Amino acid sequence: MPVGTQGTVKAIEPRELEELGVRVILGNTYHLLLRPGTSILEQAGGLHRFMGWGRPILTDSGGYQVFSLADLRSLEDHGVTFRSHIDGSTHTLTPESVIDIQRSLGSDIMMVLDECPHHPCDEEYARRSHVLTLRWAERCREQAGRTAPRYGSAQALFGIVQGSVFPAVREASATALAALEFDGYAIGGLSVGEPAEAMYAMTELCTGILPAGKPRYLMGVGTPENILESIARGVDMFDCVLPTRNGRNALFFTRQGRVNVRNAAYATDFSPIDSSCSCYTCRNFTRAYLRHLFKAGEILGLQLATIHNLAFYLWLVRVAREAILEDRFAAWKNDVLHSLSAEAADISS
Repeated sequence: MPVGTQGTVKAIEPRELEELGVRVILGNTYHLLLRPGTSILEQAGGLHRFMGWGRPILTDSGGYQVFSLADLRSLEDHGVTFRSHIDGSTHTLTPESVIDIQRSLGSDIMMVLDECPHHPCDEEYARRSHVLTLRWAERCREQAGRTAPRYGSAQALFGIVQGSVFPAVREASATALAALEFDGYAIGGLSVGEPAEAMYAMTELCTGILPAGKPRYLMGVGTPENILESIARGVDMFDCVLPTRNGRNALFFTRQGRVNVRNAAYATDFSPIDSSCSCYTCRNFTRAYLRHLFKAGEILGLQLATIHNLAFYLWLVRVAREAILEDRFAAWKNDVLHSLSAEAADISS
């Protein structure tokens, strides 16, 4: 899912997202609450109409942003009070208000309010965070049952597993959430600074408990390598800013590794970014031209890089799905990871 935190995926039009085959994008309750606000979004008829996107939207609850961006004023069982990172205004999010806000947004998938523990944290803190997140999940579920979608379309609700890198806490969180029978399940609190092997271990533990017949979503992950390793461990859904953010910084993902077009070696390279890719960028423009756009500070460079990187990520998961259906995923994954390892040579040069 490309990340459209503030009602837009940066440097790309909704029309282009559709042409790429994007099925779902991500929005964020915290950011959209602060700007433009639920009143304007309700007057517009919901987030889909406001941003001109007719396909599904998943909205994060904003819990992660509260704990990472805002000036946290208080964290209690009732909810969390914080000061906006934009203008310093004070706001409170509760499990009930998070559901109400997402009803106003009209997203297709809503997330419960959770507390994402910082890394590193001790096991006792992770346990308290899990207990609080579980209570909030129960209240979100109850509020969703008391309210109805504003715009007619059904809205799914996902629970979020927490527990940092502690197996016993993760197991307790996943088990308790599975018993609540959400429409889908997210694995939160990973890719926040822990070693990759710890992330994979916690992911595998959670997917071994969460219902196999419902979507399992690893939040905020990640690199192509992270995605393939997590698919191998039973994950179905991903979001991450890497393809778009890295693209805006001249870093392209390709089947042969990563390419930073700011490197002088590409000044006279008139080949496409990825000769195996059929995206608009690769069909029409060369590495030399893309380097020129970034060196000149032209906005088109950001747009073309974003188109390509999203096309690459969509290719990766589409072909992974095909390999799974054809029972050849393990061998295919190893081949792709070997090709992607070329990035080390590119970066070192």
